[in-house]
Amino acid sequence: MKSMSEAKALPDEDRLRADLYNYLGLILARPPDQSLLDQTAGLSGDDTEIGLAVRALSSIAKRSKPKGVLSEFNKLFIGLGRGELLPYASYYVTGFLNEKPLALLRNDLASHGIARSESVFEPEDNVASLMEVMGALIVGRFGAPAPLDVQRTFFNRHIAPWAGHFFADLEAAKNSVLYAAVGKLGRLFMEVETEGFRLSAA
Repeated sequence: MKSMSEAKALPDEDRLRADLYNYLGLILARPPDQSLLDQTAGLSGDDTEIGLAVRALSSIAKRSKPKGVLSEFNKLFIGLGRGELLPYASYYVTGFLNEKPLALLRNDLASHGIARSESVFEPEDNVASLMEVMGALIVGRFGAPAPLDVQRTFFNRHIAPWAGHFFADLEAAKNSVLYAAVGKLGRLFMEVETEGFRLSAA
């Protein structure tokens, strides 16, 4: 557990980044219930590209119902046998599930003292888990907040090679409605993070 002083010391920009990672992880992990739809509907954004994407997502959430979004989620990610999309790093990087990217990720997670919960059966390289881990690294959920170079290394190894492509696919998927807006927000956020980490390394 981080101390209150550590929590207060986190810059607003980093807290906002962590909040967005956590939100993406949450809405990609399972179909949103009415509470999460209501929270999404209450989001507001500025006139930046990401802000406009947040406003578009909020507008769709206001018109969405849990039953309809459950059907959408199942068509996208579950399906009969498989959904329209396979949201795993191994699949996007190699074309197959449970490949080298998953093994590399498990090694890196172990180095951070992070282990998959026994109640979770999804491979760790699914996009929801990776979004959650990034959010946790930023705020220090597994210890002290991770320095920017540690965040950058994790992002460049496990997220940058494929997550932008996944979010673009989600944005364009034939079964996406609410999740098309999630995909756009995620795609834009990955672009901002990629550029931010690039500049921080210069």
